[in-house]
Amino acid sequence: MSTDVEVVSAELVGADEEVPAAVEEPRYLVTQHTMLGPGELPPLADLKPAWTDADFRLSEEDLAELGEPDLADTTVANRRSTIRAFEEWCAAQEPPRLPFPCTTATYTSYGLHLIRRGKAGEYKPDSVGQHMSRIWNEQPMDYRPDPSRFKGRLRAWRKDWVKTGGEVDRAAAVTIEYNVRIIESIDESTNIGKRDAFLAALAYGNLHREMELADQLVKRVKIHDTGLHVTTATSKTDQSGKGASRFIKDRDDLQLVRRARAWVSVLRELGAAGPNDPLFRALTVKGRLRSYPADRERGQHMRPGSLNERLQFLAERAGVPYIDGKKVTSHSWRAGANTDMAERGVPLSERNVAGRWAPGSHTADTVYDRRHGVGTRDPLDKVPQYGGPARAAVATARSEASAE
Repeated sequence: MSTDVEVVSAELVGADEEVPAAVEEPRYLVTQHTMLGPGELPPLADLKPAWTDADFRLSEEDLAELGEPDLADTTVANRRSTIRAFEEWCAAQEPPRLPFPCTTATYTSYGLHLIRRGKAGEYKPDSVGQHMSRIWNEQPMDYRPDPSRFKGRLRAWRKDWVKTGGEVDRAAAVTIEYNVRIIESIDESTNIGKRDAFLAALAYGNLHREMELADQLVKRVKIHDTGLHVTTATSKTDQSGKGASRFIKDRDDLQLVRRARAWVSVLRELGAAGPNDPLFRALTVKGRLRSYPADRERGQHMRPGSLNERLQFLAERAGVPYIDGKKVTSHSWRAGANTDMAERGVPLSERNVAGRWAPGSHTADTVYDRRHGVGTRDPLDKVPQYGGPARAAVATARSEASAE
């Protein structure tokens, strides 16, 4: 039996006396970020903002604006397709799984499902990674799953995929010599030809993405005698919409100024050269404006896919649908300009600005540098050969050095 005794200081009260209520000490909220002045107390832990019901309400106008997409059309379409596939997979499970918010187990299981489909030839590692990233970003902020186990299996599969000959598809590089060849095959006496020639010249000159070309407005291209001042309002790496402007000096091979003036003149004749009108328009075979329904989501803007198809058509008509075994796409003009600049020693920082890559990004070097014939180049060729005349020259130099 324990003999430990706890001594408590207390005051006895009579049976008819009321016991005083305990006084609760205030609780303060202190974190590593708390800063207090002399004599100042921290905020109370249970102090809450005096919100009312009105502080949580949005107007109908607010809701309508929030319903508008925040991202590019292609990005929105890809995201919707990915989410729809995930929801269908969850519904097909026995028992069904909850897609939003999903658990880490559900997220991991679906990722492994896509990897298995990828191993069967349906997907590539980068595609699976993009699908899973979209799903993760769509989850509620406070309920996002842990992606670490899935990413570990994705990395392992990517290594095996590369070892067995897997290659990432990259568009060909339409460098300057190929672009000039493509433009020279265009009949610039027609409205369609004037548009296509300027399209190919500007896509290369400003390293445009297809969405940037599709969203470009007339007012954002200022034509001067010595070149063009082009503003790209939004881009993939500029979701905040700050925009990027640069002056593109005219060149004899691209003739950007002449071709820009020719196309804008066509737009004026067609009554479509207002400052807020799209720079590139879909035309009929007779060179007139193609009409769209009034409720069309993109209004009078061409679809990015349509511009990609047009550029591919121009390359095929010029006899270069493939370059170095790679297919020409709209990204080929962007890759071609970057490749030409890199080949001639333009610093990465300058190319990042020209192509609107994020500051410090190495994408221009790791993804968009696609030099032709790089597989046949041998850097060892730069080392002088030792033998024959080269060996004799070395021997002579050595004897002269020893004689000194």
